[in-house]
Amino acid sequence: MPLKPKISDLPRIRGALKFYRVSAYVTGILLLLLVLEMLFKYTPLQLEIELGGPNGFLALVPIDTVTAINLSLGILILHGWLYVVYLFADFRLWSLMRWPFTRFIAIALGGVVPFLSFIVEHYMTIRAHREIAGLEAEAATSAAPTIPAGPTIPAGENR
Repeated sequence: MPLKPKISDLPRIRGALKFYRVSAYVTGILLLLLVLEMLFKYTPLQLEIELGGPNGFLALVPIDTVTAINLSLGILILHGWLYVVYLFADFRLWSLMRWPFTRFIAIALGGVVPFLSFIVEHYMTIRAHREIAGLEAEAATSAAPTIPAGPTIPAGENR
């Protein structure tokens, strides 16, 4: 029988779900920027993104001529560190929801495959909300006071 989340963890689960959702979107956007940066750099264009240089506020310049802030390198570093944050958010949600390990791996892959973090986030959020609603319904039925049955009156008898 699969494990279920604990009722006492519901507030923490909601917080973990918000944190996961935000980190999934940030990681997904940075991954798309990283793919774009790689296309500029490793195709015959061989360009990097420069911020605040002599060519303007934001410019595409040849690889060897970056004189200001190298935004290409910044995107690479930022995605790497925020992917670690994404993995932490994944682990936190996974452990609180008591999901199987394969689900942890599926969520983790969302941060390395372009567009996948948005898709995985959508389905994991739906799954988490469904499980939370089921857990709340179960808690409500088990916590509902039972009304003791009064004396029964046989049919056809008036008092």
